[in-house]
Amino acid sequence: MPRIVTVLTLCWTCLLFYAGLGLFLSGFLLVRVELRHRSSCREAPIPAARGGHPETGLSRDLHSCWMSRRFSRAVLLVIDALRFDFAKYNPENRNPKPYQNKLDVIHHTLVSKPEHARLFQFRADPPTTTMQRIKGMTTGTLPTFIDVGSNFASSAIQEDNLILQFVQNEKKVVFMGDDTWQGLFPNKFFKSFPFPSFNVKDLHTVDDGILQHIYTTVAGNEWDVLIAHFLGVDHCGHKYGPHHSAMAEKLSQMNKMLRSVIGQLQNDTLLVVLGDHGMTNTGDHGGDSEGEVNAALFIYSTHPLFEIKSTEDPDIVSQIDLVPTLALLLGVPIPYSNIGMVMDMFISEPKLENNQYLEQAKALHINVMQVNRFLESYSYAASDLPVTKLKYLKELFSAAVAEYNDLITNVQISGKVVPDRDFHSRFQKLLISQRRYLRETKEVCRESWARFNPIHMLCGILLLAATCIQCFLVSETATTFESLYTQLLLYPVVWGLIAGLTVYIWMLIADILVEPLIICFWIAVASHVSFHWNFWRARLDNDRIVNKLIQSSSAGIQQNWKSCVKFLVPLGILLLRCLAMFSNSFVVTEGQVVSFLLKSIVIVTILNLKWNGKLTSYYLTAPFVPEMQKNSGSVSYRRESFYLIGLLMAFLLCILLSSNFYNCREELTDCEPSTFLKPLSRLNNSQQRNFHYILSVSSLAALVYLIRKWFLHYGNLNSSHFVVFFVRLGFPFIVFCLCCYWAVNAVPEETSIKLQELTKKIAAVVPGIVFVLVMTGFLIVLWNPITVFVKDSRQSDETLARSYKGSPEMEDDSLYVVPLIYRKMQRSMNIHFNDNQMKTRTVAAYGLGTVYSAAFLVVLALLTLLLIMLHNERMSLAFLLLFLEGFSFLEIHGTARNLSLRSDNIGYFSVPWYAVTAWAFAATQFFYATGHQPTFPAIQWNAAFVGFIEGHSTNILPALLVGMNTFASHILFAGSWIPPVAALAIRT
Repeated sequence: MPRIVTVLTLCWTCLLFYAGLGLFLSGFLLVRVELRHRSSCREAPIPAARGGHPETGLSRDLHSCWMSRRFSRAVLLVIDALRFDFAKYNPENRNPKPYQNKLDVIHHTLVSKPEHARLFQFRADPPTTTMQRIKGMTTGTLPTFIDVGSNFASSAIQEDNLILQFVQNEKKVVFMGDDTWQGLFPNKFFKSFPFPSFNVKDLHTVDDGILQHIYTTVAGNEWDVLIAHFLGVDHCGHKYGPHHSAMAEKLSQMNKMLRSVIGQLQNDTLLVVLGDHGMTNTGDHGGDSEGEVNAALFIYSTHPLFEIKSTEDPDIVSQIDLVPTLALLLGVPIPYSNIGMVMDMFISEPKLENNQYLEQAKALHINVMQVNRFLESYSYAASDLPVTKLKYLKELFSAAVAEYNDLITNVQISGKVVPDRDFHSRFQKLLISQRRYLRETKEVCRESWARFNPIHMLCGILLLAATCIQCFLVSETATTFESLYTQLLLYPVVWGLIAGLTVYIWMLIADILVEPLIICFWIAVASHVSFHWNFWRARLDNDRIVNKLIQSSSAGIQQNWKSCVKFLVPLGILLLRCLAMFSNSFVVTEGQVVSFLLKSIVIVTILNLKWNGKLTSYYLTAPFVPEMQKNSGSVSYRRESFYLIGLLMAFLLCILLSSNFYNCREELTDCEPSTFLKPLSRLNNSQQRNFHYILSVSSLAALVYLIRKWFLHYGNLNSSHFVVFFVRLGFPFIVFCLCCYWAVNAVPEETSIKLQELTKKIAAVVPGIVFVLVMTGFLIVLWNPITVFVKDSRQSDETLARSYKGSPEMEDDSLYVVPLIYRKMQRSMNIHFNDNQMKTRTVAAYGLGTVYSAAFLVVLALLTLLLIMLHNERMSLAFLLLFLEGFSFLEIHGTARNLSLRSDNIGYFSVPWYAVTAWAFAATQFFYATGHQPTFPAIQWNAAFVGFIEGHSTNILPALLVGMNTFASHILFAGSWIPPVAALAIRT
C-alpha cells in the first residue's frame, strides 16, 4: 500500500503542478489567431485599381495586380545575421574590426550610383530567430512569444504570404540555401536547392552550395523571383563571434558574391540584400538587444529608383514593411494579414513630379484598405484587440480615405494634377494621414499580441503556490500518511475528477469549445479544496490518528519557537525570491542575488549551531561516549569547529570562483561575458589555447580522481562486480575520449583539407563512443548496482579484534571506542560450526555503508561526464567547482544535522527545509555559473551537434541535447540529492 500511495501522490501532484504551470503559460505565451484568408487580383481593395484609375488615366500593366508593377524580376539575397554595422562602410576607420569595411561593394555603389541604391537600417521584431523573421518578412505579420518554440520545428506557413502570391500569379520562384524555407513553403518553388541549416558549426556547406548555382541561375531566364539564403555569417557568429578573423573571411566572400550578382543584373530586375536579424557581441541572437534587432537592408536597381538624399543618416525600416513594398513593385496582391507599411519612396519614378505624389498616395491607399480589411476580419475571429483602439483606428481610416477621395476629385481626367497653390501641401498632408493610420495599426497590434493575460497568470501562480503548500503538508504527515490516504488523497482525486467531468459536460451542453487546460484547472481547484477541507477538519478531530498527526507535525512548531524560526526562515527566503521574480531588475541580476542568499543560509546554519551550543554539547550528550571522553570535550569542540569552518571556507570559495563563468544579459550594457564562455577554437593565441586546454583536462581529471577517491575511501572498489570494473576502466577511458574530442575541436580551421576531414570524423566518432559508454554504464548499474565486497574468513577469536593498549588519555578516541564496539558486535554475532577445529567464522563487508549512494554516484558521474561533453571544454572547471560546492554543503548539512539530532535526542531522520531551499538555490546558482541565462540568445545550440556533424533527421534528439545542456545544473543537483540523503539516513 505505501508504494501505491506514493506513486498516486506523485502523479496527482504532477497534475496539479502542470495545471498551474499551463494556466500561467496560457497568460504569458499568447498565440495570435492566424487567418486563412487569401488576397487575390479579383478582390482588389479599391475597385478602380484593376483597370487603372478612371480619373487619373494611369494605365494598368496586364501582368500586374492592384497597381502597375515596376519590376518583372527580383533577387532576394538573405545574409543571415547581417548586422547593420557589417554593411555600413566607414572609410575613416584606420583600425577596423574584423567585421567592419568588408562589404565595400555596397559603399562604392551608394557613392557612384546614389539614385540606384539605398542602405537602410532593417529593424526586426523580437524574437530574432530565423524562422520567425522569415515568417515576418513574407507574411507582414508580427510574431508572438510562443512562435520561438517552433524555430527548429517549423511547419508550413498557413497564412497568406509573398511566396504564395508569387506562385498564384504564375511567377517562377527559385530558392537556394537554408532548408528552413523548404519546410515553411513546401512544394511552392519552381526549383529549389536546399541545404541543411541546423549545424551551426558548419560555415561553408550552405554558402558553397549556393555559389555553385546562383551565377548560372541569374544568367538564365527560368526564374522570376530568386531567393538565396546564406548562413555562413550567422554560423561564424555562433562559433567564433563577430570579432574573429573567420568573420572577415565570410564577409569578404559575401562581398565578392554581391559584386558578381550586381554585374549580372538586367534592367527589369530588383536586387534586395537583407539580414533577417543581427547578433550580439558574442555572436548569438534571439532577444531584443540593439545588435540583434538592427539588421541591414540594401536595395539596388539598374535604373533610377530613389531621390538623392542630402543626409547621410540611413532611414529605419521595419522588416514587415518590405512585404507590401515587394508586392506592389512586382505587381502581386499584398498578403491578406499584412500590417506593414509600404515604402512609398520608390513606388513611382522619382522624376515624374506630380504623378510621383499621386502614385505614392495610391500605393498607401491600397495599403490602408488592405490593412483595414484585415482588421475587420480579425476582430470577428478574435477578441484580443481592444474595442476602444479599434474604434480609434476606424476614425483614422475614415479620415484618410475621405481625404484621399476628396483630393482625387480635383485631378483632371487626363491624369495631370491641377497645379493649384496648395496642391503639394494637400498631398503631403494626405501622405502623413495615411502613414499615421498604418503606424498606429502596427503599434496597436504589437501591444495586443505581446500583451499578457494577468488573470490567467495570477490563477496559475495561485495554483502553483497552493500545490507547494499541499506538498509541504503531505511531507509533514508522511509518517501517518498511509492511514490517512483516503482523506488526503482519495477524496481530493475523486472530487477533482467529478469537477472536471462536470465542467466538460457543461461546455458540451453550452456548445463551448472544450479546452483541456480549463478542465485541468477545475480539477486542480476541486482537488485543493477537498484536500484542505479534509486535512484541516481532521486536525480538529480527537481520534488516535489525528492526535498522532498533530503531535508529529505541528506540536513541535507550536511549542518550540526555535523550531518555528528554523522552519519559517528558509521558507521565507524562498517566498521572497519567488515574489521578487515579478521584478525585472531582480530577474536581470538573479544570479548574484541567488548566490548571496545561498551563502547567507549556509552561514546562518553554522552560526545557529554555535548560538544554540550544540557544538559544545555534542560529545557531552552522546550516550555511547565513555566518561573519561567527556572531559576532553573542548578538544572535540575545537576539531569540529575547525572542520566546519574549513568546509564553510571551501563552500564560499567555490561560489566566488564560479562567478568567473557568468554570461551577460542584453540589458547589462557595461557587462563583459566571461572569457571561459569562448571555446578553445576562438582563441587565436596558441599558448593561451594550450594553457586552457591543460586546465580543462586537469579539471576533468581532478573530478574523476575525486570520485574514484570517494569509492576507494568507502571500500566500493574491492568487489569483482562488473560495475566496479566499469568504474575502474570506463571512467578513465571516457576522460581520454573527452580529451581527444576537445583537442580536435581546438584545431584551427586554417589547416589542410585532409586534416579538416580527419578532425570532422573524429569529432563525430568520439562523442558517439562516449554516448555508448554512458548508456552502457547506465545499463550495468540498472542490471547489478551492488558494489559491496564480502569476505569470508575463519580466524581465532584472539585475532578478530585489536584490544585496547595504552592510556585512553594519550590514545586517539577511535582506538578506544571502535575496538570496544567491534568486540561487542563480534561476540554477539559469532557463529560456531561443528567441525574438527571449532573455529569462528566471520563475514567482512566492504562498502556496505555506501551500498545505496555508490550506485547513485556512478550514475551521477556518468551523467556529469555526458553533460560536460555537451558544454564547451572550458566549462569542465565550472563542473569541478559544482561538485566541490555540493560536497562541502552536504558535509556541512550532515554534520549540522547529526549534531542537532543527537543533542536534541531525536531518533528519526528528516531533511530540514533550509537544506532543501539551499540545494535549490545551488542548482539555480550553477545554472548561471555554467554560462547560461534565461534568454534566447544565451541558449547554447552547439550542444545539439555534439557527435552529429551532419545534423538530425528529427527535432527530438537535438531538443533533448540542448535541454540537457541548458538545465545541466538542475539535473545534477536533483540527482545528487538522493545518495547523501540515503547515506545520512543510514548513518543516523
